[in-house]
Amino acid sequence: MGKNLTLTVDERLLERTREKLHAAGKTVNQEIREHFERIVGDDAQLEEDIAFFRQTAGCGNSNGWKFNRDEIYEERLRWPRV
Repeated sequence: MGKNLTLTVDERLLERTREKLHAAGKTVNQEIREHFERIVGDDAQLEEDIAFFRQTAGCGNSNGWKFNRDEIYEERLRWPRV
């Protein structure tokens, strides 16, 4: 269930907004809802990403490989320099 929101805007501004939105086939309510969704949309995706990360963290399989800083450093020194 949605919440009602009361806004105070200039009458002329509201009328011009309604005209432009009507030409686009939209209402002021639709536009405001979509604007709110755009504002929080990134946060919602971020929360999804964090939940996925938490769910899958530690589920990988290294097949016995262990990180060795010296080996990696040696590999970098062998790379051809351009």
